[in-house]
Amino acid sequence: MEHQDVIVRVASSNDKHYSVTITNEMESSAKARGTGIAKRSPAYLEQKMEEGKAVIAVTAAGEWVGFCYTEAWGHNQFVANSGLVVAPAFRKSGIAKEIKKKIFDLSREKYPGAKIFGLTTGLAVMKINSDLGYEPVTYSELTDDDEFWAGCKSCVNYDILVSKERKNCMCTAMLYDPADHYEPVETAQDFKTNSKIYERFMKIKQSKLLSFLSKKQSGGVNRHKSILHHFFNF
Repeated sequence: MEHQDVIVRVASSNDKHYSVTITNEMESSAKARGTGIAKRSPAYLEQKMEEGKAVIAVTAAGEWVGFCYTEAWGHNQFVANSGLVVAPAFRKSGIAKEIKKKIFDLSREKYPGAKIFGLTTGLAVMKINSDLGYEPVTYSELTDDDEFWAGCKSCVNYDILVSKERKNCMCTAMLYDPADHYEPVETAQDFKTNSKIYERFMKIKQSKLLSFLSKKQSGGVNRHKSILHHFFNF
C-alpha cells in the first residue's frame, strides 16, 4: 500500500462516529461526478458496522480515509458491494483498490456461494472489479429483489431505470459468479506429502521388479512384457 499509515480493516461499532462524515462524502462525490447514487443514512452505515459487514480505511492517527459495505439479497444468493468512497486527499493512491479487495474477501467469507455484484459509473471501479474477476452483465443477471432496486429511488437517474423496466440504466452492472472461478484446493503440504508417498511407492515397485527379473532370466519377450504390465499397470 502506498500510504503506510493507512489501515484497511473490517469496520466495527467503534467506527460509528465516522458515519456522518462518510454519508456526506458519498453525497458530495456523487454531485461532483454528476451521477446518481443510492443514498444511505448514517444510521444505516452504523448498522453495517455493528454487523461486521463493512470495510473502513483510517490513518494511524484516526483520520477517516475510505469506506465500503456489503448487502445480501435474494436469500443470500446475491451480495452487493456498495457505497465505495474515498476521502479526496487519498484518491488515486491505491486505497480504493485495497478497500474493494478487502470487502470482496469479506463477502466471499460471509457468503461463499453467493454471486457478488455491483453497479457503478466509475471507470476506475470497473477496472478494480475486473481485476477481482467480475464481468459486465445485463441487469437481468442481477437480483430481482424489489428491496434492492428500491434503494435506487434516491438516485437522480431513477426515472431512467423505471422507464427501462429495470433492464438498463446509466450504471454498468458487473458480476462475480463463484461457479465460474472454482479451483481444486491442494495445499503445499498436501502436494509435498502426496509426492513423497508416490515416490516411495515407485521405489518399492522398482525394487520388487528388479528382484523379480533377476530370478527370472528366461521366458522371452512376451514374458517380460507380462512382468512389466504386472508391476506398472495400476
